[in-house]
Amino acid sequence: MNAAHDMEHEQGDTKSLRTRLGARSIMIVGMPGSGKSSIGRRLAPKLGMDFFDADAEIIKAANGMTIPEIFAKHGEAEFRSLEARVIGRLLDGPPKVIATGGGAFMNAETRASSRKHAVSIWLKADIPILLRRVKRKNDRPLLRGDDPEGVLQRLLSEREQTYEEADIIVVSREGPHEAVVDEITDNLDRWLSAREEEAQS
Repeated sequence: MNAAHDMEHEQGDTKSLRTRLGARSIMIVGMPGSGKSSIGRRLAPKLGMDFFDADAEIIKAANGMTIPEIFAKHGEAEFRSLEARVIGRLLDGPPKVIATGGGAFMNAETRASSRKHAVSIWLKADIPILLRRVKRKNDRPLLRGDDPEGVLQRLLSEREQTYEEADIIVVSREGPHEAVVDEITDNLDRWLSAREEEAQS
């Protein structure tokens, strides 16, 4: 009975978060391997929102060309331009949870659009965790070399300061994804409360 009551209480809480978000989306940012898509997929139904993976939307926009193929054929600058357009379109639409690619938040227009239309969440993870996760996949053009750890360290040092501009920072660690999702909803509640207080003062 208690478990059922807790679940009802939690569903009520997350429904109220959805209402309080209004027209804002949730945009998850962070390094490759930080768990943006896995967490986003679990967070979206809790908030009663649809989930979109920006990389999957980019592949659709490029007529099925994979991200490594876009990099190889058109270069990183063209990929980043397409990425910014796709994310801009996602943010312009109805509220949703969006998982972005590792470099997406580096784009100043994307950050400005995010501030206007979304709450940004940086999933922060340590290099050993990122390395363990990215080694399982071969779909990340910037990490296809002999020294993925060195590349991850360089990318993190280049990006960390920008990631810190996100509205909410949550640590992604090994363990159940649900614990990270719960941490996000708790932080979101606090963030929204602070905005509501500001609006009233």
